[in-house]
Amino acid sequence: MGIKAIRISGRLKVMTAAVLIIITFYSVRSLLFETKYYAPVDASSLVNAVTADGTLTYSQALKSYEEQGAKPVKGNSIELQAASYHTASEDAMIKVVQDETALGQEVLDWGSAKGWVEWNVDIPESGLYEIAVNYLPSGGTSASIIRGIMMDGGYPFLESASIEFERYWKDKKYPYDRNSLGNEVRSPQVEIEGWKLKDAAKYESSSLPLKYYLTKGKHTLRLVGIREPMKISNLLIKAPESIPDYKEYTGNHPAAAAQKEWFQMIEAEQFVQKSGIGIQKYAMQEPYMSPDSKGRIVYNSLGGERWKNPGDWVEWNLEVPADGWYVLDIKFRQIYKGRSKVYRTIMIDGRVPFAEMLHYPFHYEREFDIHTLQDNEGQTFRFYLEKGTHSLKMIADSSLLQPATTALSKTLADLRTFDSEMRSIVGDYGKFGGENADVNRTWEMKKYVPDIDQQVGRFIKELEDICAYMNGLNGTETDLTSTINMSIRTLQDLQQDVDKIPNRLADIAAIQSQISTWLTNVSDQPLLLDYMVLKTPDAKTGLKRPTQLEKWAYSAISFFRTFYMEYREKKHIDEGTINVWIQRGRDYVDLLQELVDQEFTPATGIKVKLNLMPNPNVLILGNAAGNQPDAALGIGMESPVDFAMRGATVDLSTLPGFDEVKKRFHPGVMRSYTYNEGVYGLPETQSFSAFFYRTDIFEKLHLTPPDTWEDVYDILPTLQENGMTYFYPAKDYVPFFYQNNVEFYTKDGKTTELNGEAAIKPFTEWMDLFQKYYLPMEVPAFFNHFRYGDIPAGVADFNTYVLLSVAAPDIAGHWKMIPVPGTRMEDGTVSRWTQQSTTSMMIMKKSKKQDKAWAFLKWWTSSATQLRYAQDIESFFGMEYRWNSANLEALMQSPWPAEDLESIKEQARWIKNVPLVPGYYYLNREMDFAWNYVLLDGMPEKEALEKAALSLQREMKRKQEEFGYSDSMDIRIPQVDEPYNGGEEASDD
Repeated sequence: MGIKAIRISGRLKVMTAAVLIIITFYSVRSLLFETKYYAPVDASSLVNAVTADGTLTYSQALKSYEEQGAKPVKGNSIELQAASYHTASEDAMIKVVQDETALGQEVLDWGSAKGWVEWNVDIPESGLYEIAVNYLPSGGTSASIIRGIMMDGGYPFLESASIEFERYWKDKKYPYDRNSLGNEVRSPQVEIEGWKLKDAAKYESSSLPLKYYLTKGKHTLRLVGIREPMKISNLLIKAPESIPDYKEYTGNHPAAAAQKEWFQMIEAEQFVQKSGIGIQKYAMQEPYMSPDSKGRIVYNSLGGERWKNPGDWVEWNLEVPADGWYVLDIKFRQIYKGRSKVYRTIMIDGRVPFAEMLHYPFHYEREFDIHTLQDNEGQTFRFYLEKGTHSLKMIADSSLLQPATTALSKTLADLRTFDSEMRSIVGDYGKFGGENADVNRTWEMKKYVPDIDQQVGRFIKELEDICAYMNGLNGTETDLTSTINMSIRTLQDLQQDVDKIPNRLADIAAIQSQISTWLTNVSDQPLLLDYMVLKTPDAKTGLKRPTQLEKWAYSAISFFRTFYMEYREKKHIDEGTINVWIQRGRDYVDLLQELVDQEFTPATGIKVKLNLMPNPNVLILGNAAGNQPDAALGIGMESPVDFAMRGATVDLSTLPGFDEVKKRFHPGVMRSYTYNEGVYGLPETQSFSAFFYRTDIFEKLHLTPPDTWEDVYDILPTLQENGMTYFYPAKDYVPFFYQNNVEFYTKDGKTTELNGEAAIKPFTEWMDLFQKYYLPMEVPAFFNHFRYGDIPAGVADFNTYVLLSVAAPDIAGHWKMIPVPGTRMEDGTVSRWTQQSTTSMMIMKKSKKQDKAWAFLKWWTSSATQLRYAQDIESFFGMEYRWNSANLEALMQSPWPAEDLESIKEQARWIKNVPLVPGYYYLNREMDFAWNYVLLDGMPEKEALEKAALSLQREMKRKQEEFGYSDSMDIRIPQVDEPYNGGEEASDD
């Protein structure tokens, strides 16, 4: 054998060995990491678990009805004319009016979101009924309407306390317009007006309308206002509709016959109507997306994270060429919940055609997949449709998860109680004040809690049952159940030696955190759609998924496009375009640019270019270098006056229409923008302070929410006796001074008032919180302690409200927000003065387009624009993006819960910001030093305050000399002495 042959033979051996190694590796890996299949588990054991507060859920109520032998009734509906109501509360603001859109009949105009209305009804036969309401949204905001349904003075089950009546939405224009680069510009969403008939339903709990058990005889039906006004034409108490299974459905229609091959593609983004303004479109750039974006922004898909709330639906039209049987394909991606399924209830022409279309599952799919609706055995479902137009509706549905979420909420509540009891025994309240337990102590926990191992065992069993149910639903272990399994293993370790529990309380707290995080998104049902295909059973569409090679080719084409396609509109900006810098995230900026292009530019002819400003120092450097914008948005509250002191920003009070614009904002906030009788900026967003408290803990301890600081001092002993405390932002001194009518500066802005005798009292009250009442000096995360329950009350801001609303589902319904505690005055009123931080906007002095920039600011701060932007940003990105507008009218029209809005309104009356004078920045610094002197060094309060006043006055004097102020100059600080009760509405012209 030659040398060449030997070399070839050697290479073949090496290649063969490599191939064998690769095959062996993947074979072993497939054996070791084979996905385990989990069979479905009955939910009956979970249904028996009561809710955390003992309320009956719908599943439990339905089971109770069945045990009583109750069955769905059959027969005609009982119609109640809304105008013939029996009685109503005064705050419901009820009127009976003629409505032309309701064929001229009398209807009930429910003018507020509050109160209740009641009707009498005579039930002819005992059994299960459904309730439907014929309604019309009447004013309000973009939020859906919510009403509670009570029967005979009570809610028959938990879900009946909050029934949603949707508004219908559509694109104002489709297809979308394109900008100068060829990118699509999303159309505004418009509400579809008209009367709507809605069954009382709750897709978190049931894929079918809710059933109410009513006995024969007289009953009272009450609707309870929760959110948004509405008109009601009539109410129906009706027999539940029977839904056949697929076998019965096919038997009720003509047998399948030969059909001509045909198919129709329905673009997901080309919907007819949807239930929420927040269900939005996405621009995807992938092979075989329809339509192909070709390197531009094209909104060619729908849903994803913006279509996840149970009950949210989208509807499309189908056009069928002939009577016959059809198949439905859906191109979707589902990557949002690990390996969990998501569900949609599917309706055709407003009805579920057969039972298999209730909570139809969509499996985890990393890539877009073209899926044919089929049963568990892979047999394709066929739909019988007559020639003509039909509707297809898909509804997000999490009802199969309800048993698990209810059981998990109950286990979490029990764990929280167990944790609290352990800490009371051990004396470890370290979650807010450092670890207090003696780690060297040996415990015999059964002497204190004889059944402690059984309690831990019960937690393990409950969590194992929940995991088994969830794994059975999905057929596999998911990311979510893996998290619970970690908690189970920790509890099993503790059960082996319960005497370790006192030194591992942090582990129990971590379990609560893990479970709470799991609960945050378990009911979410996100699903991204590209298109649907309706076709005859044998039709070949030619539609397919891309191969890996096709993906690489598409990526290569996209890469080469970057060399010749234009991606910036810079060359399209003319000299008349105003340049605006924004210190805010890209999502906010992009949405505002869309709004400008849709509304402001067409109405005024003024073009606006928005640019991200990641760092405020860029504005300072740009001003020094002569490269600056015409206007700036999203900047700090102090920036406008800081620039004004240096002659770098425009006095807005000299511009036309300023007096009307100024009325849009709170006078106490405008103090931060007023300097030497000029106004150099406007507020954009505005935070607020509020008192948050855990209603469940306050009820358990028989505490009343405090109205004044004296009330706070009264509840503190009870909280502290139970291992809890109260939170107050340690360095927030402003309320104590203003609530005692003490200012920080004289009216001319030249001298501090901290050196006066009157300042000692509020300063001492501030110090007493920490050295007399032992409030924690440092709390890293009030939100977490509030959830755990060890700090069940405290003063916090807007960000805390959003966090509690979005990221704390475990305590939903168990907390409230009310105005901050205040100081009772001699006339009996409670003074609640607080300072509210804002973001700002201003026009630069060197701008040559000040008139255009001012036109832009007037449009941007108008109530209509602020409300539209607030609705859009929240609908696109979720409540965590809630826009807390500084425009008071827009803020009050935003979709806040009515009770929370009342608290915000009351606290908004008492806004009083600290004015900004030369050297103002030393105030916070010196008060911070004084806090340290007293609480850490033991210095007397009067001495610490005098030291702060002396240093502050020295800096103020230095800055006055730097800016060339004479001793006789008066900066004229605006005085705010009375709470703001509103004023004349500003014009948005």
